[in-house]
Amino acid sequence: MANPLPHDHIIPFKDSEKSKKEQVADMFNRISGKYDRMNRFLSARTDIGWRKKAIRKLKENNPRHILDVATGTADMALLAYKMLKPDQVTGSDISEGMLELGRKKIEKEQLGDKIQLHLGDSETINFAENTFDAVMVAFGVRNFENLENGLSEMFRVLKPGGRLVVLEFSKPRYKAVKSLYNLYMGIVAPEVARWFKQDKEAYQYLNKSANAFPDRHLFTDILKKVGYSNTEFKPLSLGICCIYSGQKPA
Repeated sequence: MANPLPHDHIIPFKDSEKSKKEQVADMFNRISGKYDRMNRFLSARTDIGWRKKAIRKLKENNPRHILDVATGTADMALLAYKMLKPDQVTGSDISEGMLELGRKKIEKEQLGDKIQLHLGDSETINFAENTFDAVMVAFGVRNFENLENGLSEMFRVLKPGGRLVVLEFSKPRYKAVKSLYNLYMGIVAPEVARWFKQDKEAYQYLNKSANAFPDRHLFTDILKKVGYSNTEFKPLSLGICCIYSGQKPA
């Protein structure tokens, strides 16, 4: 097992004796009912554009079987199928509450034969090595209990030459943007969550985990350490989030 990073110790509920993994599952089960609506509201639907840009990074590889880790309510899985038309998209998540909503969305789109969702842990992916042409994660890696272990597992199940794409919050570098971002993430988002009768602690955790996350070059350095090649990152929306990518050597 890889040594934990400082980020790995950020947990949703500081008074809980459960592991980070268990707390994250509990947190998403609690907020699953209003998760999509809150996401669209808090990001002013900008997150949809971010997701599309991340998926486009996979287009040149023409992946036939894609794994969506931390799939949540299957937003990325559905978008990836519509944009790339692979043979199969497999989604995994540790929250059954989120997966339940994802399955309903997939059923509504009549894509049950193309997109399969499974309850699963990012650090012990229940597939053989060299299974997937591409792996993607949107706003999920910061929730891993051990970031390096999760990245290593995704590397293991990727086919040689396969690509990993990660979309994750990052810390803006411009001072004015950074101040606004910190105000929004630290105060506005949790209060809006409270108005929506959502879980305020969950949105405070979002801010803490995003601030502690090893972003930009720090993250691509971890990707290289795990074994990925051709690593890169691209900031979006003045650095609020980044698209990261890496490849399993052929």
